[in-house]
Amino acid sequence: MSAAHGAAVVGAGPNGLAAAVTLARAGVPVTVYEAAEQIGGGTRTGELVEPGVLHDACSAIHPMALATGFFRAFQLERRMRFVVPEASYANPLDGRAGGGSDRAAVAYRDLGRTAAELGRDGAAYARFFRPLLRHLDGVVDFSLGGSMLRLPADPVAAAWTAARTLEQGTPLWDLRFREEAAPALIGGVAAHSIGRMPNLATSAVGTVLGALAHAAGWPVPVGGSRAITDALAADLLAHGGRIETERTITDVRELGDRRAVLFDTSARGFARIAGSRLPAAYRRRLGRFRYGDGAAKVDFVLDGPIPWADPRVAAAPTVHLGGSRAETAAAEAEVAAGRHPDRPYVLLAQPDGFDRSRNPAGRVAIWSYTHVPAGSTVDVSERVIAQIERFAPGFRDRILGVRVVTAAGLADYNRNYHGGDFSAGAVSLPQLFSRPVLTRDPWRAPARGLYLCSSSTSPGPGVHGLSGWYAARSALRHEFGLPDPDLAVDANA
Repeated sequence: MSAAHGAAVVGAGPNGLAAAVTLARAGVPVTVYEAAEQIGGGTRTGELVEPGVLHDACSAIHPMALATGFFRAFQLERRMRFVVPEASYANPLDGRAGGGSDRAAVAYRDLGRTAAELGRDGAAYARFFRPLLRHLDGVVDFSLGGSMLRLPADPVAAAWTAARTLEQGTPLWDLRFREEAAPALIGGVAAHSIGRMPNLATSAVGTVLGALAHAAGWPVPVGGSRAITDALAADLLAHGGRIETERTITDVRELGDRRAVLFDTSARGFARIAGSRLPAAYRRRLGRFRYGDGAAKVDFVLDGPIPWADPRVAAAPTVHLGGSRAETAAAEAEVAAGRHPDRPYVLLAQPDGFDRSRNPAGRVAIWSYTHVPAGSTVDVSERVIAQIERFAPGFRDRILGVRVVTAAGLADYNRNYHGGDFSAGAVSLPQLFSRPVLTRDPWRAPARGLYLCSSSTSPGPGVHGLSGWYAARSALRHEFGLPDPDLAVDANA
């Protein structure tokens, strides 16, 4: 098959690379075009604060890397190393959030251990997650298996997922709990999605990510998130694919006669680059696609580990710093109202404790972000430091270096992150079903050979490669008449 009849992928984030790998494995000539100097999008790692100290540019911990369809088919765990800690995440609390001394709630992979440390709410917490774990493959398929218009492979799993989402997505969310710790665990992970709480979209995110925490765990990539990018790129090149960096595509006509072009861009970027190749009605629908609030990122270099008031927090690679669920909800409501909360929800990653090879002795890299109104230019570093210090007295004294990227700066870093929205589209109930449009094949545009394969499509944000995989499989069927390829490590051995 000649290159003129092959495919192009615009954007080399994890979804774009997943799409390119799938096409190349099927024998389709494919070239990936990346505007930046480095590939990876949200999975880049570099010396961002201090020479010789590695920080992840966007994502750091990867709940979906070992449990979702594309990476399982790709056998990612055989291509790179992960560390899977016993604890997936922690949520510190203090005396102002329910009485008692400083302590934390910890979500271990072992659900029984988690419940045992949650006091009076332990049994209720276990009952919440146990049915999801019994049907985990069905939960993942229902939540991340593609278009929400299709029939679920496991109706029982779908029913449990829907029931738990409904419970935690309404003001009834505290009915099964009597203390602060268990609701804080669930609320902290739900807040990943950015938005008012409770609501069904954030609840769906928290339900699925929480279930993964008690199953495959939340793995830490050895060497940083770029190891995922490197694994994808190596496979693509090994199967004849090409990558061109520092190549900005502004008009689809620059790509010449390609049978398929897949866009790992935002819906807005897709409409701009494809232009009149897309029907006017479809462009208008893309124009109505909503983007959410943003994130501001604050990276630190410390001279030692964070001095957590509760030492158990050091066992978790991800820490949710919002206090009680009520406090987290209040902070998210402030952001939704266009304000910067004094006590923000902070999502923090401390990967050095699980991958000691990545940074020199005496240097600890800490990654964090907080939610802010879209397009914010505010330096939130002092608020973030104060929130960490609240649960880790002495943190400030360990800081050797700080780097702040505002929401506006995040948008400059990645043109898909409009206003600092790293999800490339608001995570809302309508946009869980209509991402970016309501159809059984949301990746395929109503124009010959054009596909959208980014987080602006189903199943939405996260480092899972699924949007790219689904889009590429659709292109293989409709444009090339080819079956899904085998993605396993030894497929062409």
